[in-house]
Amino acid sequence: MPEDSMDKPSIVTCTAPVNIAVIKYWGKRDEDLILPINSSMSVTLHQDQLKTTTTVAISRSFQEDRLWLNGKEEDITHQRLQSCLREIRRLARKRRNDGDARATDSVGLSHKVHICSVNNFPTAAGLASSAAGFACLVYTLAQAFGVEGELSGIARQGSGSACRSMYGGFVQWIMGSKEDGKDSVAQQVEPESHWPELRILVLVASSERKPIGSTSGMQTSVQTSLLLQHRADAIVPRRMVDMIEAVRKKDFPAFAELTMKDSNQFHATCLDTHPPIFYLNSVSQQIIHLVHRYNKYCGETRVAYSFDAGPNAVIFTLQQFVPEFVQLVQHFFPPDRNGEDFIKGLPVKGAALPMELKQNIGLEPVPKGINYIISTKAGPGPRVVDDPSEHLLSAEGLPKKTV
Repeated sequence: MPEDSMDKPSIVTCTAPVNIAVIKYWGKRDEDLILPINSSMSVTLHQDQLKTTTTVAISRSFQEDRLWLNGKEEDITHQRLQSCLREIRRLARKRRNDGDARATDSVGLSHKVHICSVNNFPTAAGLASSAAGFACLVYTLAQAFGVEGELSGIARQGSGSACRSMYGGFVQWIMGSKEDGKDSVAQQVEPESHWPELRILVLVASSERKPIGSTSGMQTSVQTSLLLQHRADAIVPRRMVDMIEAVRKKDFPAFAELTMKDSNQFHATCLDTHPPIFYLNSVSQQIIHLVHRYNKYCGETRVAYSFDAGPNAVIFTLQQFVPEFVQLVQHFFPPDRNGEDFIKGLPVKGAALPMELKQNIGLEPVPKGINYIISTKAGPGPRVVDDPSEHLLSAEGLPKKTV
């Protein structure tokens, strides 16, 4: 093989999804290994609307490991990132030492890596960017280094909820009991094809960075909230059983009630933290009122909300109810733009709102309260991108775009 071709980087690109927890994870029993104090469950959102794309290049000509996020070079010595990188390299080395014929040294286990990653959604605004980011990092590194098998435990060491983004559809993160965390892994409950009528609307009230990061928020809650420990010990175990049953039966009213109650309780633990943590804002509260009043007017539970560590609402509903509810959102949160600009993702048909419905809701409109809506559904787990033109790194292993 010519010398110059041996120096050419080996390049792999993958994508990974965002997931939204319907039974929330909040609080760790081990900060280093990122072991949770309770199990959790999530829905993986479709990558056509929300995803992280990561390219990994490996070459002996690279002088050092480097990382670019959203076009800007970042510090690759970040402890959690190093944990993931170290573990993938360890597994690759073990596989080669075990004599696996597929584990060639073509990528060179001692060679340095260049990593480039971009999100197609706001970062650090409570839209699970770290989950998608670390899931994508681990999956792409595994592809590049020829590592197979259970990867969710590695993704967990980057960001707890990242382990759930390693699978599509409906996913549980089993908290586990072992001190080394080997049994704290994600598991698919049902694939994305299981509940085709389920729809998800992300109501982006703010794309700004949240005031208190999840990591520091969790630490304070674990130290100061009595409600948090009660929730983990007495409430979540039963809710996990009920939620899995609701998903398997496609029982939307049960799924919706559990989702809303768990979201509310998560934010109650944030308020029970000392000093209290406020992730919801006035727009978030109006969305909560809107959902409950709409369900009451309809005489059935058609819509559910969930809020992670940020003000943006994630709405779960069924396909047939999407047009009317989206119209309702546009009426009570009139945007400064209309149509396709306001609604991104899956197309939404128009609907006429009965005057009686608007009057029954009885809320004051909040102009520009919601920037836009992302219309999506349950989707698959991480995927390899086969088209080389979609690599984020050039043939030399440097970013094609920077800021």
